[in-house]
Amino acid sequence: MSKKFQAFRVKEVAEKQFATSIESLSTDDLPAGDVLIKVHYSSLNFKDALSASGNKGVTRKFPHTPGIDAAGEVVESSNTAFKKGDKVLVTGFDLGMNTWGGMAEYIRVPAEWVVALPDGLGLRESMVYGTAGLTAGLSVYQLINQGINPDMGKIVVTGASGGVGSMAVAILGKLGFEVVAVTGKESAHDLLKSMGAKECVGRDTLNDESKRPLLKPLYAGAIDTVGGNMLATILKSLQYNGVATCCGLVNSPSLNTSVFPFILKGVRLIGIDSVECDIDLRKVIWNNFASDWKIDYPEGLIEEVKLEGLADKIASILKGQIAGRVVVSL
Repeated sequence: MSKKFQAFRVKEVAEKQFATSIESLSTDDLPAGDVLIKVHYSSLNFKDALSASGNKGVTRKFPHTPGIDAAGEVVESSNTAFKKGDKVLVTGFDLGMNTWGGMAEYIRVPAEWVVALPDGLGLRESMVYGTAGLTAGLSVYQLINQGINPDMGKIVVTGASGGVGSMAVAILGKLGFEVVAVTGKESAHDLLKSMGAKECVGRDTLNDESKRPLLKPLYAGAIDTVGGNMLATILKSLQYNGVATCCGLVNSPSLNTSVFPFILKGVRLIGIDSVECDIDLRKVIWNNFASDWKIDYPEGLIEEVKLEGLADKIASILKGQIAGRVVVSL
């Protein structure tokens, strides 16, 4: 039986002109899939804001419902792995990109995208993490998987006041790492220190323009969310056998560096992808969030909005005015 529901919609009203509104839809309108989910919470990510702005590099076809994250309860499932009433979450894959996403009261998706909510993790809590948390978790996982441990030295995190960066700071702090948080928001220093950062520095600290191939080794590892010259500076500043993960391009998608850090210091650069990430690895990260990696993310860094408040938050995140996480309650 079809169900009526509300969704945040983006339409192309003229060539390269887009408008958002809240519309009433039917579950019959949803794309084909194995699992119908009643969404309780979603979250706002930069990619959602791009989709809502009509960025054709993110979403090709409109009208569209953004939302790359969703958490809720199974209503119907043709796959025996899930049954009615199961609490689940979906992040990444094509959700909210070219498949209607989580900024709606219902989604329908392939079973291969769905993760059972681990015991010890609530639906709202899972969306405080969301794709940002998954990305941070994957970054921390790769550092540890590459042999980096708290006894080896400092870990630097760029974009530390943002969603991914603040999550990374909190997880690393929980695990006992000495975290150096890099942020352009001086007002965020005290909060980041309360989350686990031992030191907070400005962006200029990691903006070397000397053109030297190597710098003083300062860090055992790094989680970079911004790219550009900041990442290039990090690579030159890693200790021998240091590891950096890369997951963002807020500063720039370009990376102007040399091979010297790699061939003289054994430095490793690992790309982080939370979109097509293997489902088994996703489960590992979510289970970590429900147990040893569970963090007390400050409520002061969480904004909760309804569909009606999304347009304003989308405008803010595009201007770089959002710190922390925006959770969408449906």
